[in-house]
This record gives sequence, structure tokens and C-alpha cells, in this order.
Amino acid sequence: MKSQNKYRKFQLQQHNIEALEKENSRFKRVYSEYENMSNELWNLENSKDEPVPDDFINAMILQASYLEDEIEDWLIQFNEKKADIKH
Repeated sequence: MKSQNKYRKFQLQQHNIEALEKENSRFKRVYSEYENMSNELWNLENSKDEPVPDDFINAMILQASYLEDEIEDWLIQFNEKKADIKH
């Protein structure tokens, strides 16, 4: 059994992400970069090939965390905007 990609932390918010991607091209680029980086990190960490230096993986993890923070900020604003519209 393949282990689950631990970097795909926004799966439960996919509906909101799709809506944001339609209305904001910058968000779409950032989220796409995050997905690519997450997939690459998962592949590197689960590869049977020659190991990649820890410094390189740590730098990718750091960059992915910056993208996660930015995505989380957008999702919070999006959810607040939706809540305001309902009231």
C-alpha cells in the first residue's frame, strides 16, 4: 500500500480552492506551484533512487510551507467573505 502524500493538506477545502482558482489567477498560480512542489517532495522522500541531500529537501519543505501560509490566508479571507455574504 502506498503511503498518503502528507503534503496534500488542503484536500478537504477543494471546493473553495476551485472557486478561488476561477476568480483569482494569482491564487491559481500559487496553488499550482504548491501542488507541484508537494508532489515532488513526496516523490523525493518515497523514491528508491539515489537519495537527495537533506538540505535540498529542507529548502523545498520551507518553500512549500510559505506557499501553504499564503494559501491558508486566501482561504481564510474567502471563507470570511462567504460568511459576510450570508449575513
